[in-house]
Amino acid sequence: MEMTMPKMGESIMEGTVLKWLKQVGDAIEQDESVLEVATDKVDTEVPALHAGILQEILVEEGQVVAVGAPIAVIETDAANAGASAPAAAPAAPAASDNGAATAAAQVPHVPAEAAPVNGSAQPQAGRFYSPLVLSIAREEGISMGDLEYLPGSGSEGRVTKKDILDYVAGGKQALAPQAAPAPAAASAPAAQPQAATPAPAAQPAAAKPAAAPAATKAVPSISGGQELIEMDRMRKMIAQRMVDSKRISPHVTSFVEADVTDIVNWRNKHKDAYKKREGENLTFTPIFIQAIARAIQDFPLINVSIEGDYIIKKRDINIGVAVALPSGNLIVPVIHNADQLNLNGLSKKLNDLANRARINKLKPEDLEGGTYTVSNVGSFGNVMGTPIIMQPQVAIMAVGAIKKKPAVIETPQGDLIGVRHFMFLSHSYDHRVVDGSLGGMFVRRVADYLEQFDPNTSI
Repeated sequence: MEMTMPKMGESIMEGTVLKWLKQVGDAIEQDESVLEVATDKVDTEVPALHAGILQEILVEEGQVVAVGAPIAVIETDAANAGASAPAAAPAAPAASDNGAATAAAQVPHVPAEAAPVNGSAQPQAGRFYSPLVLSIAREEGISMGDLEYLPGSGSEGRVTKKDILDYVAGGKQALAPQAAPAPAAASAPAAQPQAATPAPAAQPAAAKPAAAPAATKAVPSISGGQELIEMDRMRKMIAQRMVDSKRISPHVTSFVEADVTDIVNWRNKHKDAYKKREGENLTFTPIFIQAIARAIQDFPLINVSIEGDYIIKKRDINIGVAVALPSGNLIVPVIHNADQLNLNGLSKKLNDLANRARINKLKPEDLEGGTYTVSNVGSFGNVMGTPIIMQPQVAIMAVGAIKKKPAVIETPQGDLIGVRHFMFLSHSYDHRVVDGSLGGMFVRRVADYLEQFDPNTSI
């Protein structure tokens, strides 16, 4: 069976092979990771679709491969496993060669600080960098000169995502330029006894160190009572996307209050048994997602995106759920075809995505294809919010905290005052294509489905 380069995202047409985790002759289980692939968005491991023996590697590490192109051959016939196994023998010398190459690549980094900047043996010129590493370097303003001096912990001294993020977290102290002032300072005294002729030559050398403070010009000045915190890469991306969304979409927000007493009572009845049976918590969010998916079926023009003067109507209902990370950042994994899952399926899918998001184990496909988003601001004790749309979607809903309130209850015997559970739904939408009538009717329909929840629902 041919193993092909998987599609890593809607807009990604190629990937770079970072590292083979298996060698020719190795046995592979189905869904076991075989190699690491890098794109400009994520570094991820690629699993095998079939179990067998890795018979042939078609793409070397560092090569760029188009999506769908063959990258390896897996022998799935168990009868040939014995014949394929000896192929593993040559892998040992290759491994030792790689080890020697790794050691050789790392040696120049030991004396890097004391070495001259232009010493050809010190910088790792021509070293391979994954698209993700280069993307982070561009965003963080890291020059290729510093990258060449940055020690790498990957194969053959390669700089990994962790290496460059650790470097960023450490304050991005200059690597290559730090060695420059030493030769310059040494040459200055040597030029003093001579005539004024060498002076012009010494001028450019003195000008180089002056460029170093340029990197600190953007750092704000603070007093002793303040703390300066630099945004990490994810926070910078979130900030940019939020600004872009407010610039692109004219936001309007409609609010509806829903009586969710039946839902609260139903969850209280089933949560302990569900926890014991599934080993997972039963939350309110799957019920909210189910109501939103049903409302989208009633109002499909909420499930659209805009491209130029065209509205693209989506058939699939893929609902993104905002998840707060331990770092304080936010990520939005997607439940694909949410309308086709029952409450138990939604609950298990949601718990799986949220758990993997918090330990940084999401795959590229977990983050793509969303057509509508929900944010549970009630989990932070907020009664309502005005969420910002996830581009290129045109709407997003925030669900608030559930609060007990006195309410008028209509009965055949007359109106009564009772205690009920209420929550606010906040629906932000893109006024370019969603008018107040559609946006308002949609959030009202979601509230209707919540209020009409069947207390006899099984899970």
